[in-house]
Amino acid sequence: MDRLWLWILIALVALVVLVAVGFRIRPRSFPAYPGEPGPIEYIPMPEGLPAPVARFYRAVYGEEVESRGVPVITSAVITGRAGLRIGPVTMPGRFRFTHVAGQDYRHYIETTFFGIPIFKVNETYIDGRGRQEIPFGVVDNDPRANQAAALGLWAETGWFPAVFITDERVRWSPLDDHSAVLTVPYEEGEEIFIARFDPATGLLLFFEAMRYRETDSERKVLWITEAVSWGEVNGHLTMVGATVTWLDQGRPWAVFHTEELVINADVAAYVRGRGL
Repeated sequence: MDRLWLWILIALVALVVLVAVGFRIRPRSFPAYPGEPGPIEYIPMPEGLPAPVARFYRAVYGEEVESRGVPVITSAVITGRAGLRIGPVTMPGRFRFTHVAGQDYRHYIETTFFGIPIFKVNETYIDGRGRQEIPFGVVDNDPRANQAAALGLWAETGWFPAVFITDERVRWSPLDDHSAVLTVPYEEGEEIFIARFDPATGLLLFFEAMRYRETDSERKVLWITEAVSWGEVNGHLTMVGATVTWLDQGRPWAVFHTEELVINADVAAYVRGRGL
C-alpha cells in the first residue's frame, strides 16, 4: 500500500510538472495578415487639446504633427501573442484583433498547451451588437456584454490613437497635468475613460473605465488597461506590451505583446469573418 501511494504521488507530481511545462511553452506567431496596408492621409491636429493630450500626440507622431497633422486611420489589424489567466492558470496564446476604426471589431484568440491550440475564441462587436463564442458558451447581443465590448473597442484604439482626435464623436477634457478625460460614443449616450500619461515620456500609461464583467453583473467594476511598453511595429509607434486588469482582482488577467500592426487595409469582409 505504501508503494502504491508513492507511485500515486510520483504520478501527481509528474502531472503537475507536465501541465506547468505545457503552459510555459509559447505558441508560434500567427501568419502575417494577408492584406496590404492602405495609404494614409493627414488632417490638422485640433487646437485646444488638454496639455498632456497634445504632448502625447507629439510623442507618438513627432513634433511635426502640429504642422503636418495627424494620420487618418480607418482600420487596423493587430496581431501578437498573449497570456490569458483563467482562474489560477495563465495560458499562453496568440491573437488577432481587427478594427474598423471607432465602429466595429473582431477578435480571434487561441490559447495553447505545448504550443497546440486547445481553446479558440471568436468575438465580434459589429453594428453595436456584441457576440462572444467561447469554449464555455455563446453570448449574443446582451446589454452588459455590449457595453463591455464597446469599451474594449475604444481601449484597443490605443494601438492606433490618432482616431481619438480624428473621430468627431470623441472629445478630450482636461483633468490634471498628466491625466485627461476621454469621452466616447456608446449607443445613444456616451462612456468615459480616464487617460493617464507618463510624466517622463508623455506616452499613454493607463485607461480606466467602469465596465460590466459578466452578463449578470449587478454593478460595474473599474477596468484598467495599461500600456506597459511602447515601440515601433511596422513603422508605427504603438503599444508593444499591454495588460488588462479588473481592480478587484489586483493583477492582470490578460497580457498582450504586439508583433504586427497593419493600418488602413481593406477589412470590410475580414472583420465579419470567423477564425484566422
